[in-house]
Amino acid sequence: MAEGQPHLSIQMSDSNTNGIPSRKQSSPDLAGTGGSILTFHNICYHVKMKTGFLCCQKTANKEVLRHVNGIMRPGLNAILGPTGSGKSSLLDILAARKDPHGLSGDILINGAPQPANFKCTSGYVVQDDVVMGTLTVRENLKFSAALRLPKSVKEQEKNERVNQIIKELGLSKVADSKVGTQFTRGVSGGERKRTNIGMELITDPAILFLDEPTTGLDASTANTVLLLMKRMAKQGKTIIFSIHQPRYSIFRLFDNLTLLAAGRVLYHGPAQHAIEYFQSIGYECEPYNNPADFFLDIINGDSTAVAMSETNETNTESTEECTEYDKTLAEKLAEKYSNSTYYQETKAVLENISLGNKKKTKAVFRQITYANSFLHQLKWVSKRTFKNLVGNPQASVAQLCVTAFLGLVVGAIFFGLKEDSTGLQNRVGAMFFLTTNQCFSSVSAIELFIVEKKTFTHEYISGYYRTSAYFISKLMADLIPMRTIPSIIFTCIIYFMLGLKPTVEAFFTMMFTLMMVSYTATSMALAIAAGQSVVAVANLLMTITFVFMIIFSGLLVNLTSIMSWLSWLKYFSIPRYGMTALQINELTGLNFCSSSNITDLISNSIYQQISQPWCTGDEYLKNQGIDVSSWGLWQNHLALACMTVIFLIIAYLKLHFMKKFS
Repeated sequence: MAEGQPHLSIQMSDSNTNGIPSRKQSSPDLAGTGGSILTFHNICYHVKMKTGFLCCQKTANKEVLRHVNGIMRPGLNAILGPTGSGKSSLLDILAARKDPHGLSGDILINGAPQPANFKCTSGYVVQDDVVMGTLTVRENLKFSAALRLPKSVKEQEKNERVNQIIKELGLSKVADSKVGTQFTRGVSGGERKRTNIGMELITDPAILFLDEPTTGLDASTANTVLLLMKRMAKQGKTIIFSIHQPRYSIFRLFDNLTLLAAGRVLYHGPAQHAIEYFQSIGYECEPYNNPADFFLDIINGDSTAVAMSETNETNTESTEECTEYDKTLAEKLAEKYSNSTYYQETKAVLENISLGNKKKTKAVFRQITYANSFLHQLKWVSKRTFKNLVGNPQASVAQLCVTAFLGLVVGAIFFGLKEDSTGLQNRVGAMFFLTTNQCFSSVSAIELFIVEKKTFTHEYISGYYRTSAYFISKLMADLIPMRTIPSIIFTCIIYFMLGLKPTVEAFFTMMFTLMMVSYTATSMALAIAAGQSVVAVANLLMTITFVFMIIFSGLLVNLTSIMSWLSWLKYFSIPRYGMTALQINELTGLNFCSSSNITDLISNSIYQQISQPWCTGDEYLKNQGIDVSSWGLWQNHLALACMTVIFLIIAYLKLHFMKKFS
């Protein structure tokens, strides 16, 4: 099958995929199963914008859409307009993916109120591809089928559906190829976009939304994608999409055109009648000019590309006055459209539909419904997360290699610690480095949620899985392999090269301590990063936090000497708990005052920090205000465990209440 000519005939079973009665068909061609008619009535949308700086900030309402009406029937329904015209906002509102605050108006599906879970039952292809690049095309589609189709659909039927979609989208040759990441090359841009579309077709939605489907594609590939959408539309699907500046071969595929500027409708009706409409109000398209470019030139007031009639009032404006976007011109065009027969016909149909639906209610946009149980979601999300980890070894393998290398370097620096004055100093320095390294190595966890934020947002809104399933799967994939294994490697290398206390209990206590420090630091990284959009901001917050924690770790300053109004900060220091536990584990019972090194001890810098002479590790710990009892050891582990739980709860709550609408 040629890449540019995929014939769509996806067959679906009679079983319901999302609680909607399935639509049978008489022919083997599916792809549409009788699309729905979506109508929108008097849509207005305002957002609050902040202007100024800090204390001088002012809040103002910005009008994004004003009195927008229209009908989207089965076929290709394009929303066209310049940047900032409101086309993406309108698309998100129609797809129930826009924050309802500041939104008014009604959206009806086949004359009935838009279902509260419409976002889960419709299809939505986002502008930025959200497929997992480390998985193959088939694996991505199977993931969508496993989570969006109910368990009542048998596994064999799900696989058949995936295979059928692969065939109909022309993806058979690359079905088992990885989609591709920034590290590994994968399928082409058009194949990647079709994979995104395929993930939405799994549930056979009656209405399919696409946000800028041609963005990032070359002209030929963009044309291929639109031809695919046209074939789907011919089978009865209602396809609604926003687009910026399509070429003519793409424009002529449109069935219905909605032209927006400054949040106002300038034209809504058959795409092929648009040129005729603009001619009727004084704008004539030049021969061989692309209609889409012609419309945008009109909106932007570019009179050099438009031959206007003598009766057109806007012709008196100079070219210099029209170089910037002219909102007044858009308002004039919107007024002319409101007086046209196209608008009157649309208004009459909408009024008739409104009369047939006397009980109009606004859909509750935030309702999410799931096709499967929590455990089923956890299984598949965890499976994908581990596949992603294995399929992207650059980060994971690099971290293990760096850990092993760093362990060897530190082991060489502190090699063969002795029980003398320098041995004590080196032991304390080594423990400080170990805890500090565990903290800063956890900074890599910042990207855990930020990198996949768009993917998580899209999949959550679409009803793939619960936030809890995603959160737990991420913890399982990061804490276990990426934090536990490096701690084990680090301990095995460091412990024996340094020649620390030769007991099994001390060895495993040190390993457990390093794990707890890593878990706690990672949890704090997740708590800071959850909900963030920029890695650099989260990285800066983490670095600043760790710097203050290190000050109160117990090495740079004697904690017993800190003023009372500042001393409480030590209870929030992760390195302090880790270093204290390591010191108790290693220094308890050691004697540093043999007759051969007593002179060296007296001149040692650490010895000079105290006013009373001491010769044992217990005395040093006591001088530092550290409880050397067994409870003194485990209370540090308990504190780290409590901090870990608190940070994880904060991270989950931030993820759960994160704004998931545009």
